[in-house]
Amino acid sequence: MAERTTITTKDGSFGAYVARPAKAQAPAVVVIQEIFGVNQVMRDVTEGLAAQGYLAICPDLFWRIEPGIDISDKSPAEWKRAFELFNAFDVEAGVGDIAATIAHVRRDPGCNGKVGAVGYCLGGQLAFLTATRTDADASVSYYGVGLENRVAEAEKLTHPLLMHMAEEDQFVPKPAQAVILAALKDHPHVEVHTYPGCDHAFAREGGEHFNAEAARLANGRTLTFFVRTLG
Repeated sequence: MAERTTITTKDGSFGAYVARPAKAQAPAVVVIQEIFGVNQVMRDVTEGLAAQGYLAICPDLFWRIEPGIDISDKSPAEWKRAFELFNAFDVEAGVGDIAATIAHVRRDPGCNGKVGAVGYCLGGQLAFLTATRTDADASVSYYGVGLENRVAEAEKLTHPLLMHMAEEDQFVPKPAQAVILAALKDHPHVEVHTYPGCDHAFAREGGEHFNAEAARLANGRTLTFFVRTLG
């Protein structure tokens, strides 16, 4: 069952897409968007998590720039707009909005108190920062961009973090991957998986670089991780 909700912060209010599981009370998962807004791909991810038994919520993190962004990866104009949004996005404010979303969903009667997060692309970077800066119980990062500049924050990690990295990621070049792996591969709270031959967004169903086998493997690992960390 899908619905919309509103989250209020000191800076204003923003919307979020919510999908509820069949059971009355469950762990929650915050779905952190790519650069295309809360689009059909993100809504499908949210509903897929609900089908697996989680209370899933996908906040509109671009609300400060323009509320209600919902574009795809299917045209040059949409890609151009997506990168404009990415460049205009305030990461610090975005992490604050994710923290507000976590607090909001913890108070939901349908949440059992446990809250995880999963993010893709820009959301993959935000999922990492969610792990280091918020009280999320567990976080998952899919092909996060810019993480080579954030790895020092790993010293603040106190909850589990699962990372999926595409070995041929055009937005995370090999030297950046080396920095990330060197910093995180032996961290006691971090589990890292790399995917040979895969480009950025290999788990975006319908996308140019979608790899069904790698997506199946990564998504299976994510669900196993959430079962272990959230119940």
